[in-house]
Amino acid sequence: MACLMIDIEGLELIDSDIERIKHPLVGGIILFSRNYQDRSQLIKLIISIREIKKNILIAVDHEGGRVQRFKDEFTTIPKMSLFGKIFQTDKKLANKIAKLSGWVIAEELAAVDIDFSFTPVLDVDYGASSVIGDRAFHQDIDTISELASSLVEGLNIGGMQSVSKHFPGHGFIKYDTHLETATDHRTLETIQQNDMLTFDRLIKNGVKGIMPSHVIYPSCDQSPAGLSGFWLQDQLRDRLGFEGAIFSDDMSMQAAQDSENNIILRVKKALTAGCDMVLVCNSPIELDKLIGELQWEPDLKSLERLQAMRLNRDMHNLTCCNHSINEARSIITKV
Repeated sequence: MACLMIDIEGLELIDSDIERIKHPLVGGIILFSRNYQDRSQLIKLIISIREIKKNILIAVDHEGGRVQRFKDEFTTIPKMSLFGKIFQTDKKLANKIAKLSGWVIAEELAAVDIDFSFTPVLDVDYGASSVIGDRAFHQDIDTISELASSLVEGLNIGGMQSVSKHFPGHGFIKYDTHLETATDHRTLETIQQNDMLTFDRLIKNGVKGIMPSHVIYPSCDQSPAGLSGFWLQDQLRDRLGFEGAIFSDDMSMQAAQDSENNIILRVKKALTAGCDMVLVCNSPIELDKLIGELQWEPDLKSLERLQAMRLNRDMHNLTCCNHSINEARSIITKV
């Protein structure tokens, strides 16, 4: 298993996809809406990927709400902010729905042989972010932590690990790092005592994966968090004690490019800072340059952390919270 997670171009593999997947640096595939027509097609696509590399990690952004890549023939997962609203009047019900949602996500993705989803979002909803918004559970840290823990518990019941994002917190600023540089000028102490608490609590609950943001926090470091040893080593590993896998956000996003315009240097910087796997998507020319020139040897601990993200195919559980999977789907879609 290697250090790059890449995308593919369409509904089935083409020659360029196959050559990229074969490359020894490629250890993961992230799927998008353009890779999905229906469930049958998706299964065939994933089989063809695993015929090239059996143990390659396959992932997707399947949070629910406006970030759910597969919709037809999959349960519609509510936006996370809805769970937060329910929590204000009925904590027990909100946690139950969050747990069932995690379980349904895991069961439905596992059924097509996907290892994990990049979820949950742990960002605090400060009411300002254009890209986070209703993807966040709430503005209250205790509420976020409790609901996210319930969702992760549901994923785990289905044999799936989670990737919490976007460390150390993306909710305070309005800018979208896909499109522009984003800078959060708050102090380290403010971030530690607010946004980072959600990550601290999920780490204590055993979360196995974390994705850092591409936000720059200039009071701490001039690099985006995902390219920063200060954030990934000093804060995430050392201060919070995180021992799981760190996945970068997409290195083709504008905020990452603005930080370092050379894709090879950019990816090396993320790996050196502490990322175990770096995502490079939606930029085939840069990707081909990268896999042709990047030199990197992942260490054993990094490979072990990534190995732990694989779907546990022996963990399928046909009941959760005394509900069948069909009952769970019904409860979720009626929210």
